[in-house]
Amino acid sequence: MSAKNFRVAIVQYRASGEIAENTEKACAFIREAAERQADMVLFPECFLTTYEFPEVCQELPPLEELRKEPSFQAWRDAALGEEDAHLARIASLAEELRIGVTITAFSKGKNFPQNSAWVIGRDGSKLLKYSKVHTCDFSLERYLESGDHFPVCTFDGIKLGVMICYDREYPESARELMLAGAEIILVPNDCGSMVPRLRELSVRAMENMVGIAMANPPGKNMGRSCAYDPMVWGEDGEGIDNEKLAADERFEGIVCADFDMEAIREYRAQEDLGKYRKTGAYRRL
Repeated sequence: MSAKNFRVAIVQYRASGEIAENTEKACAFIREAAERQADMVLFPECFLTTYEFPEVCQELPPLEELRKEPSFQAWRDAALGEEDAHLARIASLAEELRIGVTITAFSKGKNFPQNSAWVIGRDGSKLLKYSKVHTCDFSLERYLESGDHFPVCTFDGIKLGVMICYDREYPESARELMLAGAEIILVPNDCGSMVPRLRELSVRAMENMVGIAMANPPGKNMGRSCAYDPMVWGEDGEGIDNEKLAADERFEGIVCADFDMEAIREYRAQEDLGKYRKTGAYRRL
């Protein structure tokens, strides 16, 4: 790939084993992505730990009833710390292959796990850790700690941000990232009913003038990992489709999206979306 292009290898696969098995699978995907000359590998939500909660949580009891429950304590304690050996292995492989990786897991919070993603650089360093701000508090994610900000990092001179799954349904998530300078937003995801959610991502790309790539596990009414350009107007002002790709819902493997950063930057310079916000009127934000 030339310097102006950014290739994201989007992994559409459901991790379902123990963390050691999921780490092995993640490494295999990273090696395949490197063979396909990707710059960044994007995994779905909670890939290493899997997106699973203890059985005792299923009826949504009050948190106070769970604090000392053994299976809940074991799940809480299994969340990954920053020095976790599995994360270290992913980082080491990124350095070996000189590739970026956005890997996901439940991570240790102050008191309870967080739903997190790490952006790892070509040298194996952790460029960014993001923890899901908009946790699904109507469901099992009420037992997680929410993140409290939307950080941005620089990878190959490109400003990257992350939002996870349900973050997508709040326009403030992408807008915060855009205001922090993000040019590409990476979206680890794990949910169904994807048709309206693809429309959400298309709009987020358009209204914030950012490229977006989303990774989602396969399955009935799931899958559809996708990518969107910000460009919705052609050279003559005609409206154009900004969808770059959308995988089949049951496909397993890697799909690649190439972002032309030169074209994105030229478009951002000439378009006005987001530039003339009337913040004085946003009294409820």
